[in-house]
Amino acid sequence: MSGIGGGAGRGASTGSGEPGAAARGATVKPGLLIEGAASIATLSGGLRRGAAQADAAEIGGGPLAVACWGGRLIAAGSRAEVRRRVAAAGHSLDDFARIDAGGGLVTPGLVDAHTHLVFAGTRESEWQMRSHGAGYLETLHSGGGILSTVAATRAASDADLLAGARRRLSEMLANGTTTAEAKSGYGLDVATEVRILEVIGRLDREGPVELVATYLGAHAVPAEFRGWTGGTEAYVAQVIGEQLPAVAGQGIARFCDVFCEKGVFDTAQTARIFDAATGYGLRLRVHADELMTSGGAELAAELGCVSADHLAAPSPAGVAALARAAEVGQPVVATLLPATSWFLGQHHFAPARRFIDAGIPVALATDLNPGTSPTVSLPLIMSIACVEMGLTPEEALVAVTINAAHSIGLGAELGSIEPGKQADLVIWDVPNLVQLPYWLGSNRVCTVVKRGRTVFERAL
Repeated sequence: MSGIGGGAGRGASTGSGEPGAAARGATVKPGLLIEGAASIATLSGGLRRGAAQADAAEIGGGPLAVACWGGRLIAAGSRAEVRRRVAAAGHSLDDFARIDAGGGLVTPGLVDAHTHLVFAGTRESEWQMRSHGAGYLETLHSGGGILSTVAATRAASDADLLAGARRRLSEMLANGTTTAEAKSGYGLDVATEVRILEVIGRLDREGPVELVATYLGAHAVPAEFRGWTGGTEAYVAQVIGEQLPAVAGQGIARFCDVFCEKGVFDTAQTARIFDAATGYGLRLRVHADELMTSGGAELAAELGCVSADHLAAPSPAGVAALARAAEVGQPVVATLLPATSWFLGQHHFAPARRFIDAGIPVALATDLNPGTSPTVSLPLIMSIACVEMGLTPEEALVAVTINAAHSIGLGAELGSIEPGKQADLVIWDVPNLVQLPYWLGSNRVCTVVKRGRTVFERAL
């Protein structure tokens, strides 16, 4: 796999298969026409919640086609209808590159709405420790967990951080991810938090995977603030008084996140950080109720967070608060991270069915990180969600496309196949969407398109 580095800009073909026209130096046509699909899951119609979470707006009865022009979608449906709409828009078919979907499935590009993309080091030793009974917070408070990754990340060069993140992005792209949220949070000081965000910004500019940056300085209390009375409060003061001004001045982060959890940052501390963040124009998302009930879901609804993530242990009041927010048109997307619970060996998953039944929009994400979820595969996340959380394949696909796009503030731009939206697409070697999570751990991606250009093709 060639990866995303080496100066390849958005729209250049990358990946392990035959390079596209841009990589060969041929003239790039302004249009793209995908034909021969057996099924298209359009996800049209906006954010899904309640019963609508199961509506993938799938079109069957091929042969089907999708047309794009100038990086935007024109039409999807029967081959004849799509060609008519291309002609009605005044375009010649000679100006379209062609892709044969080969009887496969076409979906929007997948959106990974929660990742810790930039880090150094690995933590396989902790994985083995957990198998012998060590707990997550126990590991953290002993200087392991997040803190061990912080030490490795602070010591790493920018070149090393870029190289590691590029490798992971290449794998994400090969698994169908075209857009991802990426957090800081492994610096826990001004210099390293800003440095991580700069790496994210550079990777976003390089493409082809589009990145949305989140500042997560309140990920843990760093080692230098531990072991003395008032250390956590002193660190919160540094986050508010030093880190946030520097992050805002840099201008890369769009969101602020906090690990709101008992033993980490409580709801009062989280609220203070969020109040300062909104003053700098940052939108809010929160790690909530991951390990135990902490009041994070209630706080997310109260403060109007775009997303509340993890939610493995919400209180009944928290679920009710999120449901009320959705009902009054101020939805907080419940972004669930099933691989984390699975890899931690907890077998205690977020109550996805309860959220859906309550009318709360649900997204899924990898939580890519070196300690508790070392995976880049959203198809695998869909499989775990179907097996362990009781989601249907349709609900899972909604959760990694249109709902995930809304959870990072880009629902109007991507996450569905609709005229005018960004042309981010995946062609899968399966005839229908039910087979996406059915093939456990198998990568069925054939072709990935970003902004109307082929950016990955698998060698067959």
